[in-house]
Amino acid sequence: MKRFLEEAEVFDADSVLHYIAEISQFHRIQGSKELPEAAEYIREELRIWGINAEILEEVYDGERHYLTLKSPIAWDLIHGEVEIGNRKLTTSKSPLLVMAHSPSGEAEGEIIYVTSEEDWKKAGGKIVLIDREWKESYEKANKNGAVGFMAFRAGTGKALPYIGLFLTKNDLEWARIPAVAISEEEAKKIIGKLRSGEKVKARIKVEAEIRERQTLPILYAEIGRPPFILFTAHLCHPKPGANDNASGSAMLIELAKILSRLYDESFRFGFAFLWIPEHFGTQAFVEKYANLSKYYTGINLDMVGGSEDRASSTIMVIRTPLSRFSLISGLLEYYIEEANSGSEGFGAEPIPALKVRTYSYTMGSDHDVLNLFGIPSVMPITWPDRFYHSSEDSVEKISKTSLEIIGKAVLATVLALSKAEKEELQRFARAYAMKYLGELGMARETENAEKLVMTGLARDSRFLGIEAGYAFEPRPWLEWKRKGMISLRFIRELDEKAYKKLREMAKDRTFLLQLHELIMLGEMLPEEEAFTALQEEYGKINREKLKKAVEILEALGILSIL
Repeated sequence: MKRFLEEAEVFDADSVLHYIAEISQFHRIQGSKELPEAAEYIREELRIWGINAEILEEVYDGERHYLTLKSPIAWDLIHGEVEIGNRKLTTSKSPLLVMAHSPSGEAEGEIIYVTSEEDWKKAGGKIVLIDREWKESYEKANKNGAVGFMAFRAGTGKALPYIGLFLTKNDLEWARIPAVAISEEEAKKIIGKLRSGEKVKARIKVEAEIRERQTLPILYAEIGRPPFILFTAHLCHPKPGANDNASGSAMLIELAKILSRLYDESFRFGFAFLWIPEHFGTQAFVEKYANLSKYYTGINLDMVGGSEDRASSTIMVIRTPLSRFSLISGLLEYYIEEANSGSEGFGAEPIPALKVRTYSYTMGSDHDVLNLFGIPSVMPITWPDRFYHSSEDSVEKISKTSLEIIGKAVLATVLALSKAEKEELQRFARAYAMKYLGELGMARETENAEKLVMTGLARDSRFLGIEAGYAFEPRPWLEWKRKGMISLRFIRELDEKAYKKLREMAKDRTFLLQLHELIMLGEMLPEEEAFTALQEEYGKINREKLKKAVEILEALGILSIL
C-alpha cells in the first residue's frame, strides 16, 4: 500500500501556496460580492487545466432556508473607522475592523464593558464592549439602547478577530447599531482604564451596503464516472483567511489538477469537487443538487496549512462517526502517518516531522453535512492555530510542511481506494476494524460498536468489490424528519422556549456533537442500543440531557419517535 504514497509525490505544495495567496486577496464574507468572485477565480483556473466546473447559483437574501439554515443578508463592506482617544483605526489596514453584516451607522459615546446581566441596564446611550457570545450580546445591545457595539476575542493579541453576525432579514427590524471588532491588546487598555475609574470615549463609523440579494456560489466539478469520492472545502471567510480556508480551497484545486491527469477508466471511482460557503453551501448542495447515491465517501479539507509550530499545533485526523464507520478513516490515518516521517530517531526509526493525532468524529465543518446524509466523511485539519479567525491569518504563516503531508496523504488515500488490489483492501479493512475496536475496547465495552463497524465495512465492500463485514437489519428508534444541522437559530424560529432550553444545554461543547451522533445512531438502532453505542464511542455522555433534547426536537416536529 505504500506505493500509492510514492505516486502521490506529484503533489506540489508550492502550487498550493500560490493559490492560497491568490484566494486570500478576496474578502470572502458570506453574502458578499467577493465570495462569488473568488469562486469565479477558481473556476477559471480549473478551466485553464481542462477541468469543466459549474457554478450553481443559490441566493443570500436573509430569508431563504437551506434545510435548517437561514441564509444571512447580502452585505458588502465599504468603509469603517474606530477612534479611541487619539488612536484611529480604519478598514484600510484590515476589513475585519467591521464585524461581518454590521449595519451602517455612526456612534459616539462612553464605552461600557459588559460582564453581567446587571451591566445591560447601564448600556443606554453607550458603546458596549463584549468578549463573548457576540451574536446574542449584539441583540441585547440594540434592545437596551446602546449606540454602538465593540467586541474582542481573548487570545488574539494585536490581531483583529473575525466576528460575523450572520444577520437575517428579520434581524434588521432590531439590528440598527454599528458593530466593530478590536484587538485583545486594545481591549485590555480600555478595560484597565475603566477599572481604574477613568471614562473612555470612542467614535465608530461603519459604511456598508445591504442589498436584496447576492449569489451564494456552489462550485462543482466531476472527473470520471460515478461512484465518486467527493472532496469539499469551504471558500468563505474574511480577507486574508489564508489557513481558514484558502488553504483547503487551494489544495482542492491542486488535487483536481492532478487527478484529472491520473484518472483512467480502470479506476473504481471518479472524483467530485465542491467549493462552498461553509455549511450553508453544503446544505444547499445536498438539498437541491446532489444525487447522494453517487458518492462513496467524502474528504473535507479545512485549515490544512497551520501546523508548523510543533509546540502548540497538531495535524488532526477527524474520523467518520461510528454511525458512518468507513475504511476511509483508516487509510487517511495510515497515509498521514507515513507522509509525516521525518528524520531518523532512536533505533533508526523515523520520528514524526509534525505532531499528528487521530480523533473520534467531531463537528465544525462541511464533513458534518455529508455525514448527516449518509456519506461517510473525514477531515484532516491543523489545530489549534493561534492566528485562527484573525487579521493575522496570512499566507506567510502557512506551513508548507503541513500542506505536503496532508496533500500527499489525501492523494495516496484516494489512489489506494481507486486502484489497490481487492486483496490488499480486504486485508487493510480487517486490520483497521481490529485497530479501531481495539482502541475502544481498551476503555469500555464495544458490543454495539462492533455491529456498526461490521455494517460500515459491508457498505465499503459494496463499493470496493471486497468481502468484509456484514449488514444487520436496522431497527430505528426515530425518524429524522427535518434533516440538517441542528442550528439554535433555526430552533429559535420555531419556538423561543425550546431555543432557550437547548442553548443552555449547548453550553457544554460536546452536547451538540453527541446529539447529532445520537440521532444518526437512532436512525439505525433501538433507543437503548443507540445510547449504549454513543457511550461506547465517546465514553462519558449525559443521557438525561440528551433524552430531554430529543423530546424537544420531537415536539418541534424535527424528529419522530417510532
